Amino acid sequence: MEMEGDQMDSPIQLIENTDKATKQMLENVRKRKKKFDDTKRWHYISIYATLFFAFSFFVYFYFTIAEHYSYSFLAMLSATLNDGINIYLLALTILGFGAMNLLKQQKEKKEKEYQDLRCEIVDRSKDLWKKEEEWKHRHIVFEMMKNKYDINLYHEKK
Repeated sequence: MEMEGDQMDSPIQLIENTDKATKQMLENVRKRKKKFDDTKRWHYISIYATLFFAFSFFVYFYFTIAEHYSYSFLAMLSATLNDGINIYLLALTILGFGAMNLLKQQKEKKEKEYQDLRCEIVDRSKDLWKKEEEWKHRHIVFEMMKNKYDINLYHEKK
């Protein structure tokens, strides 16, 4: 059975002048950043899918129903409810809107978890790199985290 620490990303594992606990914190912040980035990507996909379905619904609705039944609201409603494609496109638009909002909430939660841990590392950097030799080399760790994972450990601000 492998331990959690053995599954660390190899560049983080290979960092010198950093203890195992700090490496684990760096690995955790990398994982949280990845989860945040993945959720953010899915949120954007849901936005574009919802816009596509909404656009398709309105175009289809206009050309098949609104143009032919514009003389009466009840005739338009009846034609809308009797058209399977129209109902299907409307349902996809509503589902997309719901998914978009759910993913937005998840994205915000994952971002908060990631930013909280990132800020904790920034705040505790004096404790995490206690020895003088470690402190002198921490900028190498910060550069690697910035370049490889786009994680800024220099400042608390995003």
